[in-house]
Amino acid sequence: MTAAPTTAPSAPARDLLRLPFIGVCLRWRHARLTLQVAALVAAAAVVLHGLLGPQIAPRNLATVVTWVHYRGLLVLALLAVGNLFCTGCPFVLVRDAARRVHVPARRWPRVLRRKWIGVALFAAVLFVYELYDLWSLPAATAWLVLGYFAAALAIDVLFRGASFCKYLCPIGQFNFVASTLSPFEVTARDVAVCRTCRTADCIRGRRAPDAPTTVLRRGCELDLFVPSKVGNLDCTFCLDCVQACPYDNVAIAARVPGAELADDRRRSGVGRLAARPDIAALAVLFTFGALLNAFAMVSPAYALEAWLARAMGATSEGPVLLAIFIATLIVLPLALLGGAAVVSWRLGGGIGSVQAIALRYALALIPLGFGLWLAHYSFHLLTGVLTIVPVVQSAAADLAGWPFLGAPLWRWVGLRPGAVFPIQIGFVLLGALGSFATAYALAERDAPSRPAAVAVPWTIVIALLAAAALWVLAQPMEMRAVELPG
Repeated sequence: MTAAPTTAPSAPARDLLRLPFIGVCLRWRHARLTLQVAALVAAAAVVLHGLLGPQIAPRNLATVVTWVHYRGLLVLALLAVGNLFCTGCPFVLVRDAARRVHVPARRWPRVLRRKWIGVALFAAVLFVYELYDLWSLPAATAWLVLGYFAAALAIDVLFRGASFCKYLCPIGQFNFVASTLSPFEVTARDVAVCRTCRTADCIRGRRAPDAPTTVLRRGCELDLFVPSKVGNLDCTFCLDCVQACPYDNVAIAARVPGAELADDRRRSGVGRLAARPDIAALAVLFTFGALLNAFAMVSPAYALEAWLARAMGATSEGPVLLAIFIATLIVLPLALLGGAAVVSWRLGGGIGSVQAIALRYALALIPLGFGLWLAHYSFHLLTGVLTIVPVVQSAAADLAGWPFLGAPLWRWVGLRPGAVFPIQIGFVLLGALGSFATAYALAERDAPSRPAAVAVPWTIVIALLAAAALWVLAQPMEMRAVELPG
């Protein structure tokens, strides 16, 4: 057995694991299991009521919980702490149970170890959501949740590690990108301690001294080696590394949100961001998808669809919506980012290649994208925050057969849209400021002698997107899955 390192770890100034009560809860061996069980129970209720309850969106758990509360709480948790919803993911709980019966032996194919499939699935979910108005279909939402469980189970009983989470899961890809703006990250307390470690338990798992093949505590399934881990990309906050490290040398440390976007160090499990076009594509989809998802809920979007339908001679929504998606998620980003990259290349005196510049600076859009997702999802959450009470009351009566929680309080809704709008403006402006700062930090690294000039085209792109976002949010937005009292 390897002797413990003699170097005393110097804990980060702010480490959640060192807080008196929170630290104890996070270190508890069954902390994640408890969250997963709670999430599984909630998912079961959502599916049952979605399939068996009234097919009225504002009165069904499936649509209200999924499209109002879950999404809103997800982005707020990412903003306040980190990737907490991946921590309590019930899909992983089900696949862990299945792995007790069938232990996967295969590795995920090397040729697929990029996020291209995840990017495509993320875009597909956005498209299907709009095409079929999933927010209004409780049964379809329930089947979507079941589909997630089935996909996670099918992939992860065949392949070792967390292949579904890392390469496929659309929710996971969203969380990975958004968590780059979170205020905490899992990291080493003292890298000097890690240098003397010979077992690498944080990634390999802690083994039994007398039986090296027996894993007592599993390590990181996403192949993130704590000493060389940088930021939150691909981190599910599972805290397996905390449980596995025999030297208590893992921290959940406070950091500057978004700083990792301008950090081009090679990072474990990810490599260098400048060499990952798939992550750049994910950043673009994350940002332009946020704008498109919000735009699809306002009246100008319906007017645009009607005009395109007439121009294309289309008799169904599918081709029209596909044209809008291609224009917004592919054509517009290529034009804006390509043009900005060319201008940056010229102003910077030919630094690197145009393609490399576009890939690097695409990451600068993430804070703005996150601000828009926050503005959009907080609108639904805050305007419908109290709807969970009457919907749970109604679901209990529907599933149990009698109203043991009392008569539903259908007049409980939330804030009026006008009261939420200033909050939305604040989120978008904060996101834009974060993007400006990231673009300038990248320019300082690329062209120390002329960072302001190199950052100018990206500043213009960010300002244009922020202005478009504010215009969209200023339009009357549909109250999806929320029923305002009469």
